[in-house]
Amino acid sequence: MTAKKKPSTNLSKTLFMKGLQCHKALYLEKYQPELKGEMGADLKLRVAGGLEAGNYAKDLFPGGIDVPYEGMTYDDQVAMTRNELVKGTKTIYEATFSHDGIFVKVDILHKGSKGWEMYEVKAANDYKEHYLNDISLQYHVATEAGVPIKKASIVYMNRDYVRRGAIEPKKLFVIDEITAQVRDNQAFIRARLDQVRKMLRGDSPKIDIGLQCTDPYECDFMNHCWEHLPCPSVFDLCGSSKIKWALYYEGHHDMAKLPLDRLEPKQRFQLEAFIGKEQRINSTGIRQFLDSLSYPLCFLDFETFEHPLPPFEGTRPYQKIPFQYSLHLIEQKESKPKHYEYLVDPGQDPREEIARGLIEQIPANASILVYHKSFEIGIMKNLKEWFPKYAGKLDEIIDNIRDLKDPFSQRLAYHWKMQGSASLKVVLPAFIPEMTYEDLEITEGGAAQAAYFDMCEASVPKELKRIRKALLKYCKQDTLAMVKLWRMLQKLAN
Repeated sequence: MTAKKKPSTNLSKTLFMKGLQCHKALYLEKYQPELKGEMGADLKLRVAGGLEAGNYAKDLFPGGIDVPYEGMTYDDQVAMTRNELVKGTKTIYEATFSHDGIFVKVDILHKGSKGWEMYEVKAANDYKEHYLNDISLQYHVATEAGVPIKKASIVYMNRDYVRRGAIEPKKLFVIDEITAQVRDNQAFIRARLDQVRKMLRGDSPKIDIGLQCTDPYECDFMNHCWEHLPCPSVFDLCGSSKIKWALYYEGHHDMAKLPLDRLEPKQRFQLEAFIGKEQRINSTGIRQFLDSLSYPLCFLDFETFEHPLPPFEGTRPYQKIPFQYSLHLIEQKESKPKHYEYLVDPGQDPREEIARGLIEQIPANASILVYHKSFEIGIMKNLKEWFPKYAGKLDEIIDNIRDLKDPFSQRLAYHWKMQGSASLKVVLPAFIPEMTYEDLEITEGGAAQAAYFDMCEASVPKELKRIRKALLKYCKQDTLAMVKLWRMLQKLAN
């Protein structure tokens, strides 16, 4: 008989935080990690941005020693940290400690005037409550390993910082000292450590899906834990999450069988259209929307990137920077669309070229259709802030922006396949099924942003050409899709 493998209750900080969010997620991470879903483009970008922010934060305490992660075992990292402490090193980056099977890495360990200080760096624009448990575990392990911590702080991005010249780390970051809260939290940390270790010695926890699946982070086991749901399910309803969760826990999982009398008006509208496989058209409302437009008529879409480190003069952390646009222009009623496009060269600042291009290519008094106008208007306002000399022309463009999303979000044109959503990627295949994004290399905005960063790092001309072609094709598809939806609305109005 084969002996049962002894369960492992060793923990890292990441595993402990996962267990605080959901015991089942921690259990699966330890024993069935193959059930995880793939990391999406957005998460990969956040991880990469966090690493870069962490490297910049080292300049808050320059001259320290790095304890590398790659190429070293956990024991090697702990030993190196211990050696640096013995040598009298004042600042250690990624200082590594282990106690009772718990392994942590402290972003910055610094010897201040009153003793050792620990700094946990977060690539976020504000302080979040769950950071307290994160640094509290590090405090617990470091102190138990024999390093008395006199000060514990969270470091995060200063959302109001504006880059002027070279990035200034002392202005880029906010440092919040939370030593008292960390010490008060130690009993909680010890109790939770006992709980998760006891859990890991048993069988997989029987935990149903819930709000913990996405709070504070989206769990990478959602595809596994949510696979019992029918398609579409109660969670495909639009509107109130409170109603959806209440119905789910009452056993109402299949969207087609939900009680209509429990739903909000928009949810009821969605469900009735779904059950009847209906397309609902308000021709009068559509005509009123179309009558608000005039020629020349433009269809505009931006692609943007954001980064915790402001990349250009005058930018802030995580400010959306346009790097590409597509513009279709119809000058008169019977005119064929003209297409303009722009995609920045790698490593260049695209902002002023985009501002100038839009001013030159968009005719005076043109109606400008976008999809989800708050996004495009936000970009235009940023361009005004960066280049006041263009403010007048950009204001004219802003004043003439109209939202092609309105007829769909207002249910003037609704197809049951929209499933309550009015996003372009849902509306398009519902009304114009022959036009899809499935044959494109890039199919959504997160992937476009990732492709931009890949383009900036590409060193092989063939690879650079491939990425540029994919980005141009994707952005052009967005504005061409808007042209086709506008024409479709014209037919529905009649």
